[in-house]
Amino acid sequence: MGAIFLAIAPTFLLILMGYALRRGGIPSVEFWNLNDRLVYWVLMPALFFAKISAADLGAQPLGAFAWLLYTGFFAAVAFGLLAQRLARLAPPQGTDVVQGASRFNTFVGLAIAEALYGAQGLQAAVVGSAILVPVVNVVIVTALALMLPRRRGNIVLGTLRDLARNPLILSIVAGLLFNMIGLHHVPVLHDTALVLGQAALPVMLLAVGANLKIRGMDAHFVPMILSAFGKLVVFPAAVLLVAAVIAPGAMPLQIAMIYAALPVAVSAYTLAREMGGDAPLMAGIITVQTLLSFVTIPVTLVIAERLF
Repeated sequence: MGAIFLAIAPTFLLILMGYALRRGGIPSVEFWNLNDRLVYWVLMPALFFAKISAADLGAQPLGAFAWLLYTGFFAAVAFGLLAQRLARLAPPQGTDVVQGASRFNTFVGLAIAEALYGAQGLQAAVVGSAILVPVVNVVIVTALALMLPRRRGNIVLGTLRDLARNPLILSIVAGLLFNMIGLHHVPVLHDTALVLGQAALPVMLLAVGANLKIRGMDAHFVPMILSAFGKLVVFPAAVLLVAAVIAPGAMPLQIAMIYAALPVAVSAYTLAREMGGDAPLMAGIITVQTLLSFVTIPVTLVIAERLF
């Protein structure tokens, strides 16, 4: 486990550095707000487009990825819905548990995959994102709309329109189209996307840290524990159960386990705020899971490695 921890330690160090910089006002709060938009609208879409359009999709175990990732995700969603009912949580807190149990921080996952497995791992992780990201966004928005019926209306329609304009989803679609028609490397276009993509991972890790909100950790204890159990235990356990049945191979399993063990996405806070969830609670869930994942990610990967 020591080797895995050392390999991914720089990822978490950059997250902590981002938090420290923002707390210190370096360079400014406005900078970090703009930085989030730069990562979301430019750097990460460029990385997704460059990697997916150039990937040898025929050599990627897409079926194995889909079985592992979808099973883990839907098991976590089901756990979140069941936990909300059994704990008798109000709908705003219940939606936070569903998000916290099932969504994942793609940016951190890509960085860890590259740190552990190099360029091959990063490409496999990007393919995994292409499989998961569109489905996750549609399922989560639909679940929140059903759980918060008074909040439907224009907010839900607006959110769905935002999904249709989501730069990550659009970059995935564009990358797949270029790949299918054989445009794996268009001079200037792909060269520019690759340069931007190289900047994406370190910049977005700093942004993840800058978005942590320690003050939100005084929110309700039970929803935090339930969401952390769903994301850091149920999701990985479901992936391992499927792996025992389909024997996917080392690389697909390890990449799927990285996604399974990731903390909830920072964007869950924005969705909770826009759709009527408990935004302060969501901030606390994000922070708690991110801190816990410093330990749970290497432990989860070691368990998968020893079992398979």
